[in-house]
Amino acid sequence: MRYLELLSQTFPTIAEASTEIINLQAILNLPKGTEHFLADIHGEHEAFQHVLKNASGNIKRKVNEIFGNEIRESEKKELCTLIYYPAQKLELVKESEEDIEDWYHITIHHLVKVCRDVSSKYTRSKVRKALPPEFSYIIQELLHERTEDTNKSAYVSAIIDTIISTGSAEDFIIAISNVIHRLAIDQLHILGDIYDRGPGAHIILDTMLTYHSWDIQWGNHDILWMGACAGNEACMCNVIRLSLRYSNLTTLEEGYGINLIPLATFAIDTYGDDPCEEFKPRLNGENADTDTKTQMLTARMHKAISVIQFKIESQLFERHPEWKMSDRMVLSHIDYERGVYTVDGKEYEMTSHHFPTIDPSHPYRLTESETALMAKLHHSFAVSEKLHQHIRMMLRHGCMYAVVNNNLLFHASIPLCEDGSLKEVELPNGKKYKGKELMHNIGMVIRAAFQYDTEPLLRQNAIDYFLYLWCGKDSPLFDKSKMATFERYFLTAKETHKEEKGFYFKLRDNEEICDRIMDAFEVEGPNRHIINGHVPVHVKTGENPIKANGKLMVIDGGFSQAYHKETGIAGYTLVYHSRGFELVQHEPFTSARDAVLRGTDIKSTIQIVEMSAQRMRVADTDKGKEIRGQIADLEKLLYAYRHGIIKERDRKNK
Repeated sequence: MRYLELLSQTFPTIAEASTEIINLQAILNLPKGTEHFLADIHGEHEAFQHVLKNASGNIKRKVNEIFGNEIRESEKKELCTLIYYPAQKLELVKESEEDIEDWYHITIHHLVKVCRDVSSKYTRSKVRKALPPEFSYIIQELLHERTEDTNKSAYVSAIIDTIISTGSAEDFIIAISNVIHRLAIDQLHILGDIYDRGPGAHIILDTMLTYHSWDIQWGNHDILWMGACAGNEACMCNVIRLSLRYSNLTTLEEGYGINLIPLATFAIDTYGDDPCEEFKPRLNGENADTDTKTQMLTARMHKAISVIQFKIESQLFERHPEWKMSDRMVLSHIDYERGVYTVDGKEYEMTSHHFPTIDPSHPYRLTESETALMAKLHHSFAVSEKLHQHIRMMLRHGCMYAVVNNNLLFHASIPLCEDGSLKEVELPNGKKYKGKELMHNIGMVIRAAFQYDTEPLLRQNAIDYFLYLWCGKDSPLFDKSKMATFERYFLTAKETHKEEKGFYFKLRDNEEICDRIMDAFEVEGPNRHIINGHVPVHVKTGENPIKANGKLMVIDGGFSQAYHKETGIAGYTLVYHSRGFELVQHEPFTSARDAVLRGTDIKSTIQIVEMSAQRMRVADTDKGKEIRGQIADLEKLLYAYRHGIIKERDRKNK
């Protein structure tokens, strides 16, 4: 009764409650909205934004379907580029077009056709909410009136003529192009790893601040930055180290204002006579032409922060014996005089052993200079307003996993035992969990690190735990035997670099194992799937992203330029529309500038994963379940009105 009384405030009469039931019943029969799945973006903001703009080729497909042979291929290509980059393309058109008013007239007609198509699966109310206020009425009129209607053709033509004559054509074209972007994708799912390697993680997250509907399942690289934001100094070191490794400081310095001058000064003072060969940055893309002097400074900063990282990580491993990571206290395995590293009783010669800040008798102790440097870096992360804004947003929109429309989404893995059963993992509260409970409670630990009213020791343990999530054997975001960072820097023997993958990665091609995982997460339906990323798909060697007889889809094909040579492609994205699943394989993206000037698009190959015999409706989705629940509640309200249990009221007096 209390709930129905509250509901009656929104629908105070039988007529209004009935109208809402009619509206909701009609929505159930609309086509399912398009879901877009991306993973492992790794700071490649231009490629990410382009994939958002072209909806993984969905807009190009619609343009081809709408216009067929009506217009030339070159015109369709120009129209697509205009939709993706309206402001930039308009500047080029104005320079070359002789009759700009005629071009405006034709182009607006074309854009309205495309917008009408992408809006057709939504209610008028939902479309109206997506429209920019300044052009809302005009776009609504153009979407619902056609020149083919002889009674309205003059009316429609007059609207377009007036848009042009009042000098509003450019603003209108930009506005309607943005509406097409907005309606082409109903829901965006990011399966982790926005951060690291590429230059624009902060730009990606700025884009998401205003994006209409999205969620994220945190990845291991996201967790690293979240840990740095929460105050975990080992995570701070890792964040800086990875940025230096790829010679990519844009997100740190320009995006978040992290001051690296103290690190540069320390590195020059401490390693000024060290060639730091092992720490020379990996150069690709826009950093390929970095000069030698900058490379040397980067290498010295890279070594300086890496040594500090090894020390601070070891302190945490010592503080948390329950992690069982004492074997990763790497600095105690070195014979500093002989330059030899011992692993499992076997000695390996190191490429170098110049460690001026390490006291062999106390290898994990920071020097005074290192302590002072970390205090400055810690302060820089603590006061970065934009970093904290972005991490808060990721907490609002994110979690460790999600179940959406019979699909289980997570970034990397679910810890398994050798027989494929769910593995129990101990969390900072001392309790063990597996499967769904494990993922949920890890999410609670992550949130506790940002709650200042959490009991201090519990909060500190939560902050420490970010390091375990980054490199711990049983972390669902890592799930390997070790992270061989030190070995890759200092040992040439390849056997020491090996990181044994967990059982999830060994067993995930088994359909029975995937079904077992989905059962544990209460994923229902005959066409259910696991969708994740994390591990690049090596297309060059014939690896297939569709596994377990179609039950599992891996959509990390390598957005990052650093992966392109390794994988042979530039990423997978997944599109789930009313007709089924399409896996889209992308080739490397050049640049937004090239796309505008030459009309280049990401070349994409579509692989049909699973098509539905009948077009899926809203009724077949999670939203449909929610709407049916709302209808049932409204029917109870109608019963209460008609039997006098609750009285109708005037809306003015509600």
